[in-house]
Amino acid sequence: MGLKFFQVDSFTDTPFRGNPAAVCLLTGPRETGWMKDVAHEMNLSETAFVLKRLDGFSLRWFTPTVEVELCGHATLASAHILWETGELKPEERAIFHTLSGKLVAERKGDWIEMDFPSEPEKETSPHAHRGAFCQARICRQKPF
Repeated sequence: MGLKFFQVDSFTDTPFRGNPAAVCLLTGPRETGWMKDVAHEMNLSETAFVLKRLDGFSLRWFTPTVEVELCGHATLASAHILWETGELKPEERAIFHTLSGKLVAERKGDWIEMDFPSEPEKETSPHAHRGAFCQARICRQKPF
């Protein structure tokens, strides 16, 4: 049996709008190089690879050139496909195990709610990023 590939336009209900992502439902583990090659062939900003496991799904994202640690629109697309194909029942949560940790998506009526990792806010001094700002300012002053 062949693999199932989908292209989903995230963040929209209108065809050819939103943020496109490819979703591949894997039937077994695949080599990283193979996933990179597929993502390169799909030539979208991200291609998601989803593999069922006992405690949810493994989820990996690739641009046409590299693997990335987190991708919101491709996670949304993956959850959508799992419900649309019947891999998950409408009342089931999509639990993804990723390089960024565990991500959860739930259906809320016609919407999908996602829980992503966050870092607590940190107090910083106003001068903490001054060097980066000055470098950017200098670069912008150069004639083009």
